[in-house]
Amino acid sequence: MGKFGEDLRMERLARGIALEDITAITKISQRHLVALEQERFRLLPGGILSKGIVRGYTGALGLDTHDWTERFLQASGVSGATFDDDRGWTAFASNVGKERMQRRDAMELRMRWAGALALACVVGVASFLVWRYLGVRAGWWPTVLPGHAANLHAVPASAHSSLARVLPFFGI
Repeated sequence: MGKFGEDLRMERLARGIALEDITAITKISQRHLVALEQERFRLLPGGILSKGIVRGYTGALGLDTHDWTERFLQASGVSGATFDDDRGWTAFASNVGKERMQRRDAMELRMRWAGALALACVVGVASFLVWRYLGVRAGWWPTVLPGHAANLHAVPASAHSSLARVLPFFGI
């Protein structure tokens, strides 16, 4: 056993605390606590989780968590176990942030185009209504329609005769 695990075990025994008590307090598996005391760092989950186990263990003993975490990183480096020192988590968080920004930008772009389309529709309808109003007031509107005003009276009659022929087919 190396210096880190032995010192940690001696601190626990000096305070008269059993591993079962630390497991009950921290909810950390007893096999992880034993692996920590025996410096079998490869049995620990790795990365930020291993550092969390050290923080929980030393916090339950009432020790300085920062100091013991630094000692753990040094001891694990000497033993050959490598911990990525949170670089994987920061890269993950950065990628999540970028993805959220891209989704938000895409949604904003879609909303802009939808707003521009709605505005174009409103302007088109308003232009038509103003044009029609002015045409009716000036008297030239009926000449804009196909078939001119003389044929407008024939439209309702032809629609009525068409309906009269189709409705009996449906039993109405």
